[in-house]
Formats: sequence, structure tokens, C-alpha cells
Amino acid sequence: QVQLVESGGGLAQAGGSLRLSCTISGRTFRPRAMGWFRQAPGHDREFVANIRWNGGHTGYAESVRGRFTISRDSAKTTLYLQMDSLKPEDTAVYYCAADSSIITSEMRNPDAYDYWGQGTQVTVSS
Repeated sequence: QVQLVESGGGLAQAGGSLRLSCTISGRTFRPRAMGWFRQAPGHDREFVANIRWNGGHTGYAESVRGRFTISRDSAKTTLYLQMDSLKPEDTAVYYCAADSSIITSEMRNPDAYDYWGQGTQVTVSS
């Protein structure tokens, strides 16, 4: 059974930084791609960043490009999201997602991912 466990959320001031982690369990699972999504109250879940597990090609939402960095540690099967220059509008529950067969054109679509973490709250104060 595949499980994704997130950690690292919390409270930060505007301009500050947080680092999220997402660890995958499940011995035989090899992700093709992983992503970070977020959902603020009253809003749909939105794409933040994604990464191809092999090769490391990344993609970002325009709202976070230049401020957030997605990375992975293949040996630890862990995904990271380094969030710098945080803004109050970054406040949301952040989710990691993984899939073993997702195609490139679907990597920003949350419905295309089979596995999800439980979410971690990020709150940015002004």
C-alpha cells in the first residue's frame, strides 16, 4: 500500500521561509512524477509545482515561480518544497501527490494523481 506523509507546515511571517517534506512508503512503488498542490478555504485545489522523478524536470505555477523550489531525494523517496519570500496569499493546506503512470500533459491536473498525502497547513501572516 502506498502512503504519502507530509511534514514541515506551520506559521511564517510574510517574507519568511518554510520547507515541506513528503515521504513515500510502499516498497514497490516508483513514482513517475510528483507534485505539490494547495487548497485555501473556499477555493479549489490548485497546482503549485511538479517534478519528474527520473530526470528531475520541474514545473511551477506562475504565482510561485522564483519563490518556491521543488526537489526530490530518490534514495530517500522524499519530495521537498522549499518556500521562500512567502506571502499571505500562500496560506493554504498543502498536499503532495504521486503517480506512477501520469503523462506530461496531465502533470498539473490534480485529478490525474492516484496517491495523496493528508495535507499540511501553511499560514503566512502579514
